[in-house]
Amino acid sequence: MTKDDMSTAIEPGPRVASPAGPGGARRDPRRRTLALVLLGCLLLPPLGLAAGWRYLRGVRRWPVERDAARVELATARLWAGYAVSLGILLGLVAFVALVFLADDHAVYRTFFDASVLRPNLRYLAAGFWINVKLFLVGEVVILVWSTLVAVVRELPGPAAGPLRAVAIVYTDVFRGMPVLLVLLIVGLGLPRTGLPVVSHFDDFQAALVALTLSYGAYISEVIRAGIHSVHWSQDAAARSLGLSHLQSMRLVVLPQAIRHTVPPLLNGFISLQKDTALVSVLGILDAVNRAQATSSYAASLSPYAGVALFYLVITVPLTRLTDHLERRNRRRRLARS
Repeated sequence: MTKDDMSTAIEPGPRVASPAGPGGARRDPRRRTLALVLLGCLLLPPLGLAAGWRYLRGVRRWPVERDAARVELATARLWAGYAVSLGILLGLVAFVALVFLADDHAVYRTFFDASVLRPNLRYLAAGFWINVKLFLVGEVVILVWSTLVAVVRELPGPAAGPLRAVAIVYTDVFRGMPVLLVLLIVGLGLPRTGLPVVSHFDDFQAALVALTLSYGAYISEVIRAGIHSVHWSQDAAARSLGLSHLQSMRLVVLPQAIRHTVPPLLNGFISLQKDTALVSVLGILDAVNRAQATSSYAASLSPYAGVALFYLVITVPLTRLTDHLERRNRRRRLARS
């Protein structure tokens, strides 16, 4: 093959024009921007029309000023997105208002009757205080118990095999049983056994034991996941300094593990706060039991709505705190990486 033949063979073919045009590999954003702008005009016309004006400016600039046109289209998408989200929000608010106003304020009179709530508010609050005490005491007891179970499951060596097996069986059994069933077994069954100590539990103590057994199985797995998130070199460094396994776990591993698991722990305790309402099956005069009695007496469902508001006062701030801690942990991980 001659030199001329070789140059002919390796000569590149004609270039195929990019479907994106002079803008390179980036896709043309005009079509999807137009769809969002039209939806914004439909849901919230003032902002949608403003987004449409920026869209038209971007379309006019597109043939000659591609970068400036992309800026205009991006602004149009932003305003159209605001129009869509605000339109949906206002639509939901209007729907809720219509529900409350329909049928001569039937929803308000059924669930939020002030004439029923006002005289019984203190009675319901006293019952809710029982739920709060059960939650506060249970949170501490469950945290200690679940940490002990998690540490036992992480004991090394064959000598600790029986203890690990007991912890595994406990975790599997109580994670597989509904909390309500555990409450019935502990609260109604143990007093009939005649066993020392446990057969003399009052309803509050029985409810505390049942919630500890159920939630201890769940929370122990959360703590164990936190232990596994700590790098093995931390434990190895502690052991090289002469610390035993338990000392390394207590002084080095667990403090880091608990810090890593604060958001999921708070999620578990939020669920615990809600599940304290189940103790009403044991006859405890908590908020739910008192709401049921008040509702039957007043022939109104407003006491149930009042108790629901009590729970929201506790759970909503805890949920927001959990979200804040998750964001902070995410920022710290990104900063370290």
